[in-house]
Amino acid sequence: MSTLSLRLPESLHKRLKEMAQREGISINQFISTAVAEKLSALMTVQYLQERASRGDRARFDAVLAKIADAPADVADRIEGPRPRRRRRS
Repeated sequence: MSTLSLRLPESLHKRLKEMAQREGISINQFISTAVAEKLSALMTVQYLQERASRGDRARFDAVLAKIADAPADVADRIEGPRPRRRRRS
């Protein structure tokens, strides 16, 4: 476990203390959870960007071309305006 000295504006520290008390946890636990959530979100974006960079539009279109052009099942239909159909090359 590491120790971290952190300077916060008084107003932010007050809110942090209130929220931690409301959640029934320590300020330390609140901050640890908040940092873990932020890291997870940033790492997810990075992961998705890496996966997208390996994508191949031609292969994607080839797979879509194998799907029969049929109306959606009743359970899958969306009420309201009909979505635009994607043009195939």
